[in-house]
Amino acid sequence: MSNIRNLEPKALWNHFYSLTRIPRPSGWKEPVGTFLENFGRSLGLETLRDNAGNVLLRKPATPGMENRKAVVLQAHMDMVPQKNSGVAHDFTKDPIEAYIDGEWVTAKDTTLGADNGIGVAAAMAVISATDIPHPDLEMFITVDEETGMHGAFALQPGFLKGEILINMDSEDEGELYVGCAGGIDANIKYQYREVAVPDGDVALKIALTGLKGGHSGMDIHLQRANANKLMFRLLKEAVSEYEARLASIEGGSLRNAIPREAFVVITVPKDGADEIKGLVASYETLFREEYQGIEDNIILKAEVTDLPSGLIPEEIQDDLINGVIACPNGVFRVIPEMPSVVETSNNLAIVKSDGEKIECKCLIRSSVESRKQELASMVSSTFALAGARVELCGDYVGWKPNLQSPILKEMTHVYEDKFGRTPKIMIIHAGLECGILGMHYPNMDMISFGPTIRHPHSPDEKVHIESVQKFWEYLLATLANIPIK
Repeated sequence: MSNIRNLEPKALWNHFYSLTRIPRPSGWKEPVGTFLENFGRSLGLETLRDNAGNVLLRKPATPGMENRKAVVLQAHMDMVPQKNSGVAHDFTKDPIEAYIDGEWVTAKDTTLGADNGIGVAAAMAVISATDIPHPDLEMFITVDEETGMHGAFALQPGFLKGEILINMDSEDEGELYVGCAGGIDANIKYQYREVAVPDGDVALKIALTGLKGGHSGMDIHLQRANANKLMFRLLKEAVSEYEARLASIEGGSLRNAIPREAFVVITVPKDGADEIKGLVASYETLFREEYQGIEDNIILKAEVTDLPSGLIPEEIQDDLINGVIACPNGVFRVIPEMPSVVETSNNLAIVKSDGEKIECKCLIRSSVESRKQELASMVSSTFALAGARVELCGDYVGWKPNLQSPILKEMTHVYEDKFGRTPKIMIIHAGLECGILGMHYPNMDMISFGPTIRHPHSPDEKVHIESVQKFWEYLLATLANIPIK
């Protein structure tokens, strides 16, 4: 439980600790943006903030490095706000309680924010140092990456001056990323007016908890359970065989996180309550058997609760159930030449009602544009046939690999010289900002790397301490070996 500020490299960990004190969920950009602005100005550096809230610091080259290509160190300031159920944590007010757990740093019952706080902290440590050789340097920190890469989309041509961009938002030490998937959001909506609860019905709340969840790009290949898909399997049988009626649903919370929990309120005839409890128990057993070795703590419980004020109309209820059941979810296709890498996937992330409407949200990813559009069309058609209104939006392109990249060649040599082995050259299924930044700066040479982070976008998020040290040493060696202009 020792303080993370005592870890090496101290400068990086101290800056990361400062970031854990500042609430920075996606969409809450003012506090952390102001913090970064004040940080730059306290160093006497040129400090800019664009209309989107992106922050840019500039520092001239150290003596002897003026003839090297200028470098942009890039990361994003926001973090995914996920917590365990029952935890009283307000991500807009409360600090993250980070602590050392053996070889890892993790957080108490919440996401840690190592994605991408470690990248931000590394950039801060470099640009504030007086003893690190580097070329002309820009520290560019974007807003709202996790909710749609809004900061990257809003970037204006000419804002950045660098020739090489080093993105620090990938999550496996020893790997260099040169390409990533693009994505598109499917927003699905049902409008309704509540109808009366049948006389004699009782209400039950069904809770599905204990799933691992995780990053819908990085972890989608792990075949983890999707809480929405499991809950609707149960609901379909409860409705068709036990006269259940759906009052409310709340499953998942973020478009780019595999949903870990789902909660529904249903009503059934009074003499059917025990049968529903038995059905729930049987599904808990079934799900545990199906996900043995993948999900270790599936909990599915039903308990009597207060009668709701009204129900979702039966035709809307049935359409919703059919749509969710039919919606493709998980890995859709792998890259044929790289079968260990996911090409195309969908995450049925959110299903939520509020008494007037039901909203479902999917995030579709692919490194092949036509496949992305194909799967988006499938999801759209599925819910359109099930009576919903569907909007496809937030479309962003992938990052096309350039295996002749000069910075890739240089960083490969640096890694081999420093660590005695060749780094893996990778394409990531998650979205990185490089593809979008490349639309604004098509001639910029880009690469992504980072320390080892596990279970991002979930309360199990953790970062490997030793890998942070190697990541730091690698970054400094790279900056010292940037090619001449």
